[in-house]
Amino acid sequence: MKQLVFTLLVAVLVLSSISCAQTQVYGQELKSDKPYNTSPNVSESDLQTLVTGNNEFALALYQQLSAADDGNLFFSPYSLSIALAMTYAGANGVTEEQMADTLKFLLEDEKLHAAFNKLALELASRGEGDKSKDEEGFKLNIVNAIWGQIKYEFLSDYLDTLAVNYSAGLRLLDYINDPEGSRQAINEWVSEQTERRIENLIKKGIISVVTRLVLTNAIYFNAAWESPFNEDNTTDGVFYLSNGSTVTVSMMHQTKELGYTLGDGYKAIELKYDGNELSMVIILPNEGNFEQFEASLNAQTLEEILDSIHTTSVTLSMPKFEYTSEFSVKDTLEAMGMTEAFSMDADFSGMTGNYDLYIKDVVHKAFVSVDEAGTEAAAASAVIMDLKSVPLESVEFTLDHPFIYLIRDIETNTILFIGCVVNPAE
Repeated sequence: MKQLVFTLLVAVLVLSSISCAQTQVYGQELKSDKPYNTSPNVSESDLQTLVTGNNEFALALYQQLSAADDGNLFFSPYSLSIALAMTYAGANGVTEEQMADTLKFLLEDEKLHAAFNKLALELASRGEGDKSKDEEGFKLNIVNAIWGQIKYEFLSDYLDTLAVNYSAGLRLLDYINDPEGSRQAINEWVSEQTERRIENLIKKGIISVVTRLVLTNAIYFNAAWESPFNEDNTTDGVFYLSNGSTVTVSMMHQTKELGYTLGDGYKAIELKYDGNELSMVIILPNEGNFEQFEASLNAQTLEEILDSIHTTSVTLSMPKFEYTSEFSVKDTLEAMGMTEAFSMDADFSGMTGNYDLYIKDVVHKAFVSVDEAGTEAAAASAVIMDLKSVPLESVEFTLDHPFIYLIRDIETNTILFIGCVVNPAE
């Protein structure tokens, strides 16, 4: 049987803080008895199954988000997958089934979380000794944290799963007495983890007195091109918009041996980062064919494109760009089939042993900057979990005999009208 976690330890922490400022409790982390597993036993087959599912979810989510907005779009599907995987660890029943189907979680629970751990460790090994675009060294930092209400009990099995596989400890906040301070504490952590590129991830009003758990992931990437562009070759150029108009942009130029492929209705290029462990793949649909190609892009098509890339001499011109995207994916995930998790029927009993929590929102924010030196990118995701509404006890009130009534101004309590009904049929 699952045991409730650290009740006495929570009590000690709360009692010891009575004479201290409330903010001293913020961020206090309760460590699981089980350490982060730095050598999970995961087969290559399981790891590939995880990646395949994640990529399918990434492309499906891209389709939904791009269809809803025709502006610039940038997000980290990996960040969202991790935050939602930590949430999924506490799901049961139909909620669990819908989440697995929508998020393309194709492995059994234990194997799934171990595979996420293995993938994170693989990514953490990338870029050792490589350069970043700011010459401070390659960075790919991926961190997780969960933020729970003080004295609210979570199952030790659930917290162990997150500690062992996601290196995520439970940090105590007081949503009940200070929802705004709690929001600021989470946002400050996200900002620190993303080199200040992701600010104000969680907007005012999302955290409330009924919030009980927030699950967060932050990812920061900074890498130099293997073949940087010469700034002296950057010139103003024309960029053609889908509506037929044009804008002037700073266009970078170089001629190098790069990854390239030409397909039906598109061409693609691969730019590697210093160390040749990561790359940017750019797919350029034929002019006038963007919407049609975008609508047809899926995981299988992408795999075919990647498999066909080969090295050749390329004269490349591409714009510098920098922008931020931010949005809630609640409605999108519901449209993709994950409905119960956001409803009063949600089953996250694997978190607390009860059926008292549901997902209020899933928010995401991402930043990207591409220039002559390389790429800087950051993203963060948060899953906000609230208490379900408690049905009020119903009382009977039948106006079947004479009654008095009045109309008043609430703020001043001024009675504007008063009367009685002794015979409503008169």
